[in-house]
Amino acid sequence: MRRRLIRFAGPVLAGALLSGPLLSGCGLKSGSPLVDDVVPGRLGIGRPLKGASLTVTSKNFSENIILGEMIGLIFKAAGAEVLDRTNLPGSISAREAIVKGDADAMYEYTGTAWITYLGNAKPVQNPQKQWEAVRNADVAHGVTWLPKSTLNNTYSLGISQANNKKYKLRTLSQVAALAKKNPSAVTICVENEFAARDDGLVGMEKAYGMKLPAGNIKKMDAGIIYTQVSKGGSCLLGEVYTTDGRIKAMHLDTLDDDKHFFPIYDAAPALHTATFKKHPEIAQLLDPLSKRLTTPLAQELNAQVDVAGRDPHDVAKDWLIKAGFIKAG
Repeated sequence: MRRRLIRFAGPVLAGALLSGPLLSGCGLKSGSPLVDDVVPGRLGIGRPLKGASLTVTSKNFSENIILGEMIGLIFKAAGAEVLDRTNLPGSISAREAIVKGDADAMYEYTGTAWITYLGNAKPVQNPQKQWEAVRNADVAHGVTWLPKSTLNNTYSLGISQANNKKYKLRTLSQVAALAKKNPSAVTICVENEFAARDDGLVGMEKAYGMKLPAGNIKKMDAGIIYTQVSKGGSCLLGEVYTTDGRIKAMHLDTLDDDKHFFPIYDAAPALHTATFKKHPEIAQLLDPLSKRLTTPLAQELNAQVDVAGRDPHDVAKDWLIKAGFIKAG
């Protein structure tokens, strides 16, 4: 279910590869009305969307569903009637819903849009410039991008905190140095596709000047990787996604991509342009939310779904109320 496997579709299709349970209760493809009794908190005062009828969507992985539900709940508190079409299969279906106007708003990822939808081979490594490039290019497709968050769902390598007490690794450059000094120490668990792709392990090794022996690379399902790294047995390091809730739950450290090899997948609201022209007040509703969204927060919220088994809608609602953005009616 995690998104990146549409040729560099970006980790962020984050979701597309998540091995968490399918969430059949959220957002049927045909859509269902959002019936929550919510009222303005710090957002939606004066109910600026009263009389509006808006549809929210998302991809079918926990993080993106949570973000889609947040948009819907804020719209609802601001007075709109909201149709919930979250949990659409894959990235392309949610993207097309925004482009065609079948849906009005979702959280999308800058790297996914730049590489997968807009067809660019090389990512922009400055986060703000990446967002600006996507925003400017997507005007032609009838999509308006609001300011991004710092929630960056990209690739990383993870190591158990217990093992890292010995190695004290903080960056991928330090992994490369360890691989040269002690090749047998650096074993890594990865998915099959990540192991073979230029935007995965192959490219990472080139960028950091390391070459791991074939026997040190173990290929397995994404969900098993987290378990194996946490146990610290068959592999010292493992391919992970930076916002995955299992990172914190399984006591893993993630290593900094200090050469900026992996693309940036910052989450930002993507709107059907005609909708935004009709309701420009949406920016004032979603900008404060985006400013609060960070990678550690995403880990925390994702864990509530993928580790604790909670419903993404409930996770989104509880956090929005706790943050003071909306209130229960």
